[in-house]
Amino acid sequence: MRKLLIVLCCLSSPIALAEKQINLSTTQLYNLGVKMGALTEIKSVPLMDAPAKVSIPPANEYLVSTSHAGLVNKILVSIGDEVKKGQDLAIIQSPEILALQRHHLKSVNDLRLARTEFSRDEKLFKEGVIADRRWLQTKANYKVFLSHFNETQQLLEISGMSKYHIQILEKKHKLSSQLKVVSPISGVILQKMVTAGERVDALGPLFRIANLEKLWIDIRIPQQRINNVHLGDKVELEGTALQAEVLLLGKSVDETNQTVLVRAEVKSGGEVIRLGQTLSVKISQTSEHPMFKVPNSALAQFKGQSYLFIRNKDGFEVKAVRVLGREAQQTIITGQIKENTEIAIRGAVALKANFLGLGDDE
Repeated sequence: MRKLLIVLCCLSSPIALAEKQINLSTTQLYNLGVKMGALTEIKSVPLMDAPAKVSIPPANEYLVSTSHAGLVNKILVSIGDEVKKGQDLAIIQSPEILALQRHHLKSVNDLRLARTEFSRDEKLFKEGVIADRRWLQTKANYKVFLSHFNETQQLLEISGMSKYHIQILEKKHKLSSQLKVVSPISGVILQKMVTAGERVDALGPLFRIANLEKLWIDIRIPQQRINNVHLGDKVELEGTALQAEVLLLGKSVDETNQTVLVRAEVKSGGEVIRLGQTLSVKISQTSEHPMFKVPNSALAQFKGQSYLFIRNKDGFEVKAVRVLGREAQQTIITGQIKENTEIAIRGAVALKANFLGLGDDE
């Protein structure tokens, strides 16, 4: 693997340009051995390679448990299955759910009676037949029974009964000891913690489910190089076409290996990478300024400044550019130049000799 020597620069400062012209004929260009090429813009500068591990945002991971103790009657899913929100995962036989249903049916009957009394006394009060005290007592009783009804209904919903099945219970008054465990999200079954025939306690864990639409890439960066990484930098995952974006820079150093956590987010790719997978990543830095990759032979140096030779109708215009990084055969630059501009990619040394003031500096 090629190692990159990155020269980090402040891209926000202006670039000083040398506006000089070299006038050459076509014959002179041929004699000098100058070769032409077009500038191609690049979107990012590679910074470093690093090891990483795939993790998941906590908000996208759920531990499904049972609200009541009981006997696991049936398991409906397996590890790796994709499930939809509200899909049945398991069925548990629970005597406690019977007690909740009985309490709810009692609250339904109490509320019906209280509502009848409320309607009757409201009419009598408006007609002046009953006293204020009785009307106030009737209203208070109605509110108490309404609160009790809402409470038992919510307890059934928390237990896993859908609103539809609660309505069926209220209509038919048919009790059932079956407690259905449903998925709270759409996702993938990562872990199954029970088997059919097993007895489980209230709040006992049953399944671990994750939504894999968004994944995190946890990268370990040597603390000496953490200042080279910035929020928004691009991360390429080796062996895939996936890209992530840095969203977090750790504030502490791991004492065991002296690395800092850098976290990137990939918004899709659950079919390509997997939770817990280790992989190698390449971090790249983007810029608001245009960046180009040119052969090393296209640049000339003078007094610490790099120059590029841009073709025009009279010969070449000499432009100062800023070097962002170097590879074995190519250099990454930025400057006030446009994509597809024709430049000299070979023969820069010969052109430099024609550049006033550079002839003796090589």
